[in-house]
Amino acid sequence: MSIPQSGGGPIERHEQLAQYLADGCKPKEDWRIGTEHEKFGFCKDTLKPLPYAGERSILAVLEGLRDGHGWAPLTEGDNLIGLTKDGANISLEPGGQLELSGAPLETIHETCDEVNAHLRDVKDIADKIGVGFIGLGAAPVWRHEDMPLMPKGRYKLMDGYMQEVGTMGTTMMRRTCTVQVNLDFSSEADMVQKLRVALALQPVATALFSNSPFLDGKPNGHKSWRARVWRSLDADRTGMLPFVFEEGFGFEAWVQYALDVPMYFVYRNGEYINALGMSFRDFLKGELPALPGETPTLSDWADHLTTIFPEARIKKFIEMRGADGGPWRRLCALPAFWVGLTYDQTALDAAWDLVKGWDAETRDALRVAASEQGLQAKVNGISMHELAREVVAISESGLKARARPGAGGLVPDETHFLNALKDSLETGKVPADELLERYNGAWEGDLSRIYGEFAY
Repeated sequence: MSIPQSGGGPIERHEQLAQYLADGCKPKEDWRIGTEHEKFGFCKDTLKPLPYAGERSILAVLEGLRDGHGWAPLTEGDNLIGLTKDGANISLEPGGQLELSGAPLETIHETCDEVNAHLRDVKDIADKIGVGFIGLGAAPVWRHEDMPLMPKGRYKLMDGYMQEVGTMGTTMMRRTCTVQVNLDFSSEADMVQKLRVALALQPVATALFSNSPFLDGKPNGHKSWRARVWRSLDADRTGMLPFVFEEGFGFEAWVQYALDVPMYFVYRNGEYINALGMSFRDFLKGELPALPGETPTLSDWADHLTTIFPEARIKKFIEMRGADGGPWRRLCALPAFWVGLTYDQTALDAAWDLVKGWDAETRDALRVAASEQGLQAKVNGISMHELAREVVAISESGLKARARPGAGGLVPDETHFLNALKDSLETGKVPADELLERYNGAWEGDLSRIYGEFAY
């Protein structure tokens, strides 16, 4: 989750709220790719999750990366809670999941190099202290009470609030992991088309990247339990956002939506001030109960935008949020999937033509079916497997048109990063299917085997 935003002056006019979003517009030559991925850490001997502090802990990993690999520290109070280097950040999710928020890069080749270097560095430190990391959409065995809450003020506030507004918020915080990609837009119209395609096709990403069929030590009946969790988290800030598909949608419509999302906090002088359930509209009028008489800054607005969790969202970029954390190859496949669909206009138009006739009920039904059945989902005559085949083909055509070479020109484009997805299309199996086959076969129901066979 995001670190506190900074650098924004006072909000003096309502128009500044939409302008903040519009300031993200960039010419195509300046578009970049930012990939984020989370992973669970565990002690190799006990297979238990890592505590924050101790000889084998999240803190030990952060300190090792700081001291051995040149990362600068990010602290909250006396606690080391993140690292930064070369435009990238390493941060802690609420249950100790370690997240890389990658630098904005030009190509998938660079993104994959960044992911590979990060996982190598993490493994170097982890091996020295007897811990491992694994990419899954949900913790397969650990219970809620097994997962420590990291010492960040934001998480302490969220933890209590999540128990009041939904049934699975604390599960999301402690026991899920995702891989996401952040992408740019050139104009309001470009943002609108990309966000509509992103929301409509997020269920395809959920299906292809499904990797969380276990919870509490047994199968949970879903291919992506992580996606199931998000459906019962907090209706005020999650979902498929039907209003995005309404005529006239743009930056101001997003502002109106965001203003209606209840607040979590205000960040002041290194501390999180409880604003749970309060209104940013009241804040604009100087009537926020937590800070009476004070009006917000653009940094406060930027912070508030990070507390909105639909399947795709906009800040100064678009964030794709529908995929489970997973194996190494799929960490590079997700940005390739979305870049191919959205960074070439012909591909983007083809993707929009594919989905523009769907109504809100169809989009939402695809979301539900993707989490339950993966590629085997069928909704209103739509086969997820065939839909995914079409979408990946469009993405591949977009990557070919981009023609961004790698390996010193030896690799002509970025299409090979889709190979993991093409394998799934050929076999009909996503990572969750493979995990279930092992659980019901060679593992004989012993989920402890997952750590040794699927750790990075």
